[in-house]
Amino acid sequence: MLSFSFSFPGTVWALDGFGPWSAIGVRGVLAALIAGTALLVTRAPLPARGDWPALAVVAGGCAIGFPLLTTLALQTSSTANSAIVIGALPMATAAFSAVLTRRRPSKVFRAAALTGGATVIAFTLSQSHGRPTVAELYLFGALVVCAAGYAFGGRLSARMPGWRVIAWGVVLAAPVNIAVSLWALPHEPVHLTSKALIGMAYIAAVSQFGGFVVWYKGMGLIGVARASQLQLAQPLLTLLWAVLLMGETIGAAVPLTACIVLACIVVTQRARTS
Repeated sequence: MLSFSFSFPGTVWALDGFGPWSAIGVRGVLAALIAGTALLVTRAPLPARGDWPALAVVAGGCAIGFPLLTTLALQTSSTANSAIVIGALPMATAAFSAVLTRRRPSKVFRAAALTGGATVIAFTLSQSHGRPTVAELYLFGALVVCAAGYAFGGRLSARMPGWRVIAWGVVLAAPVNIAVSLWALPHEPVHLTSKALIGMAYIAAVSQFGGFVVWYKGMGLIGVARASQLQLAQPLLTLLWAVLLMGETIGAAVPLTACIVLACIVVTQRARTS
């Protein structure tokens, strides 16, 4: 959770020296090199044939879609505002999981999820004077595809070590990220500042791979239900880094919305696991 809370600041730092498409492609390629090395060193077996569709969703959602859409959004959206929208990720993941398992959520779950979703939508509309911006549409798209990747990956991790799920997902996404890098790097100026290098190293090594390794390990030790409660603090931590690291100023609506969404997520998580 702490690792992922730095992802948006790390992306903004990477954009200090890389173009948006270069940042997207390079982070994916670097993450694939790390993940592929881990798979080779541990002599991980190939996934079963029936697991590849779920891994494709993980690759598309967590290793391609989410980095792509959030990077494009962060060109014009602040780190704080982006954190509020993505803060609804646990609810969206739970909703996807309910669909996959064909379990009908309780009335309490549905009420809290609808309240949280409505709060996020109201916040985005208030920030854009009643009309969502392109950046906000990117963020909502990122929310959906990442939730799908989490839900499919979560089911798959029941029969495969969690770190291998994200590792194979990142490797599976490598051809797309290589293609993006080869196209973008000659067309976008690159300035290798220290901030850009630190940001790129972080989002490639931690946000796109290493953070998942620690996250899944923790879930295995303390259980999914308790681990999911820890993730609730992620948007609030990202808001803190936005102020301390990025120098952003946030209005009263930002922490208020974050607290409402946090409360809704607590309700949905407890309703789901009770």
